[in-house]
Amino acid sequence: MFGSNKSTEEPKSTASSAPNALNTLVKGTVVEGSLRCENDLRVDGTIKGKLSCKSKVIIGPTGAVEGEIRCDNAVIEGRFSGILLVNELLNIRETAEVEGEVTTNKLLVQSGAKFNVSCKMEVAGTSNGVLKSTEPKADKDATGTKANVSGGKAEIGS
Repeated sequence: MFGSNKSTEEPKSTASSAPNALNTLVKGTVVEGSLRCENDLRVDGTIKGKLSCKSKVIIGPTGAVEGEIRCDNAVIEGRFSGILLVNELLNIRETAEVEGEVTTNKLLVQSGAKFNVSCKMEVAGTSNGVLKSTEPKADKDATGTKANVSGGKAEIGS
């Protein structure tokens, strides 16, 4: 209005950096190589390679991933083949086909899904939410004394 100086006004940004933004690979899109993203990713196309996501990965009914995925949460409705590392919840829907090695903290597999994997239920030093100790435990023998086993030999201490 009066005395307004437009050069002092802040420019409007058109880039979206919303914390809940969703990236999408549409049907017919093929990505080969490594892909990293900070926000949720929905895959209705195809990825061949490594995917690292600091949020949720959704593989839609027409989506396919062949390779490795590292993410916080995942929902699979399409096809996955390879190594899948999920920090929190892995949700396998009834239309999903999953093959390979899976490591997750929580797992939900719906009836009808094809789930042919070797599965480990732990993530980054935890087992079902409980921190694992990396130090060997000292077991007590029948007399109540501690027995430390290292290198195949037992050492008895009091």
